[in-house]
Amino acid sequence: MGSKRTQATINELIAGSFGGAAQVLVGQPLDTVKTRAQIAPKGMFKGPMDILVQTLRKEGFFALYKGMASPLLGIAGVNSLLFASYAISKRIISPYPNLSLKEIAGAGAMAGAANAILASPVEMFKVRMQGQYGAATDKRLREVVSEMWKDWGFRRGIMRGYWVTVAREIPAYAGFYTAFEFSKRKFAQTYGKDLPVWALLASGSTGGIAYWLACYPLDVIKSRIQLRPIPPQGTPVQYIANEVRSIVAESGVRGLFRGLSPSLLRSIPAAGSTFAAFEITREYLLGVTGV
Repeated sequence: MGSKRTQATINELIAGSFGGAAQVLVGQPLDTVKTRAQIAPKGMFKGPMDILVQTLRKEGFFALYKGMASPLLGIAGVNSLLFASYAISKRIISPYPNLSLKEIAGAGAMAGAANAILASPVEMFKVRMQGQYGAATDKRLREVVSEMWKDWGFRRGIMRGYWVTVAREIPAYAGFYTAFEFSKRKFAQTYGKDLPVWALLASGSTGGIAYWLACYPLDVIKSRIQLRPIPPQGTPVQYIANEVRSIVAESGVRGLFRGLSPSLLRSIPAAGSTFAAFEITREYLLGVTGV
């Protein structure tokens, strides 16, 4: 029994790695647009389309993949941890395989909290790379990593933004998995247990949209905190509240939703490809390992 659970966890980790790589490759360009919408100085861009046009014109096509090295190197670990944590969380919540949607939401929230420990540094380095606009002084990823470690150390540098990442991931993945499972179950009523790939893509896209709708203002706050030249001051509650006040003072409540449209557009292919790659890999491993 123990060996089967161990093999099942290994399978979840491997499938999560493939899902994460698919997510980065498909979603990075719109993620760059989203992040720049969140962190760019006021008045620098007119909107998401202007960000896309200016980035292409001034920095070239591959600037849309700026910061990709951090998530591509780290997302395999992030998604592996996420999917494995989700599988373990489901077993903790219920010994039975068919969980209710409320139980799915609880497992997703638990997995999100666990996932933040890797997602936080991966996204912090990504944000700091995407916050460079093609100047001669732009730094490479290894320089950014070295600088953060040298200047601020592990807790205030590498893990900057960890607690706001936790606050974001809990509702985000509760929504993500609930929407995914709801859609899968609806499709299964028509197409049976073995869903076609397009149904997995559609279910994953639904999950991705729910992810952003559940947490978006916290993502804006996280990006700004992680980009700042100095660490936030005070307790997590204090510095999150301070950032909310700062955003509202600058741009009104709308500022908390800057970049939402490219995020929702990105979520459709990115989340769809993540789930499709994960499910296809897991099914293949099931056939190979029997678990």
